[in-house]
Amino acid sequence: MRTAEELDADVVTSASAPLRAMPFGVKDVINVGGLPTKFGVAASSDQPVRFDSACVEQLRSAGAIPVGKTVTAEYAFRNPGPTRNPWNIAHTPGGSSSGSAAAVAAGMVPAALSTQTGGSIIRPAAYCGVVGFKPSFGLVSRDGLKLTSESLDVIGWHAASVDYAKVLADVLLPKMPAMTTRELRGIQVAITLHGSAERPDPEVVSTLRHVQKTLERRGAHCVEISIDKELDLLARAHTAIMKYEFARNLAPAIRQCGHLLSASLLNNVEEGFAVPDSLYFEMCAVQRELRTSWHDLSNGADLILTPSASGAAPLGQVHTGAPAFNKMWSVLGWPCLHIPVGVNSNNLPIGVQLIADWHHDFSLLELATTIEEQLNQKGDTND
Repeated sequence: MRTAEELDADVVTSASAPLRAMPFGVKDVINVGGLPTKFGVAASSDQPVRFDSACVEQLRSAGAIPVGKTVTAEYAFRNPGPTRNPWNIAHTPGGSSSGSAAAVAAGMVPAALSTQTGGSIIRPAAYCGVVGFKPSFGLVSRDGLKLTSESLDVIGWHAASVDYAKVLADVLLPKMPAMTTRELRGIQVAITLHGSAERPDPEVVSTLRHVQKTLERRGAHCVEISIDKELDLLARAHTAIMKYEFARNLAPAIRQCGHLLSASLLNNVEEGFAVPDSLYFEMCAVQRELRTSWHDLSNGADLILTPSASGAAPLGQVHTGAPAFNKMWSVLGWPCLHIPVGVNSNNLPIGVQLIADWHHDFSLLELATTIEEQLNQKGDTND
């Protein structure tokens, strides 16, 4: 356990560090030295872990201070924790990074670490009205994270603005060439409204069209693309890969305390062991092939614009929403960012998802900064 003197030293040291004593939350599947990691499971040990995860250590070294763990769904899957949506506690905050998104939305912290296997960063960001950033697969070290799917799991973060998302990226991501301008004039934006077995509701479509018009007024070229077949294939790949790997990674916990885990988790593990090896390898091949097909899938665009979720946060706490507009991009491993745009007729947040090519994370963040600024300009309301 870290002593008060050590924590005070962190604050002093942070005065000259890039993040200058910025507080942040940590999803409770990521280790923080001196705190237990509970994985959203009551049967987990209360013993504090000794070491920080790599990403927490990086943020500490930059002057940021982890102020606490945020609630996660059971083993970052579907069974929700006690988190409520700050916009309306009768509605879900999403899953499984609900605690991180809600903590930022409630103003507790300006940023919080999260994870995504399917849609666990982008969807809670959409439901809670905050920025959510999922980096390219493999760019953030996963040391100190409880893996559920080694082919899909990514550490990302929720943030109060794109600027806050960028300051974490500057610390956690390897430096890569970014676009030299934030200018929207002349950029190519591909648009798809296709989700896996879901269609966006009219208010989501209206919000996306508002963003499209905002981009076009600033000189961007927006073009609808038709990649429904490929997106459906990627959705099937996600189901097979996630279930196959999830089952094997959770098997030790189920052997020891399966009687304490939810029926939905146990059923998913059973389904995962039923996925044939041949199907798993086939879908991994699909993942490898399409991950490098940005030009073909996006028609050479700079960004893809798509809904973050099919609608605003659903009523109730049992169902955390579906990753219908997220899991395909998780299979590809491309960087994704949710920008809040407005609210629906029930005063619940709605936004859009921006996607860039693999390892174009800083380009995505630079363009998202300008898009956020344009959307926030006075008088730029939904058409």
